[in-house]
Formats: sequence, structure tokens, C-alpha cells
Amino acid sequence: MNIRETFAKNLRSVRRDKGLSQEELAHRAELDRTYISALERNVYNATIDVVGRLAEALGVEPATLLQRATGEDQK
Repeated sequence: MNIRETFAKNLRSVRRDKGLSQEELAHRAELDRTYISALERNVYNATIDVVGRLAEALGVEPATLLQRATGEDQK
């Protein structure tokens, strides 16, 4: 799994774990809901600034959104 796929998976997982809709996350991060959806579907690349904004809105460290699962293929 590449870093974009990892980010997309982690973004969706953390958002759901926090009980947030895409719309609520978008509001907190001052982004568009359709952009959140596209990030979660691995359609767009997030800039480092966007990763930071999303992490802050989710109350996690940016590294959490980029962390590969233990034993995950690092291609």
C-alpha cells in the first residue's frame, strides 16, 4: 500500500472512530466536504498543510494519518 492509500484509509478510519461525518470534519478543517470524500477515496493528493489541518481537526498527530499498519506492505 502506498502512502496515499495509507493516508486515505487512516483518514476515514480516524474520522469514523471520532464519530464525525465528512461534513463535520470539513467544517472543522475549513475544507470542502467533497474534498474530504475525494481524499478518503484516494482521488486527490493532500498537501502537508492539509494533512496538518485534518490532524488538528481530528485531534491527532499528523503522523497518525500517515502511519502504516504494522506488517503492512511498504511498496
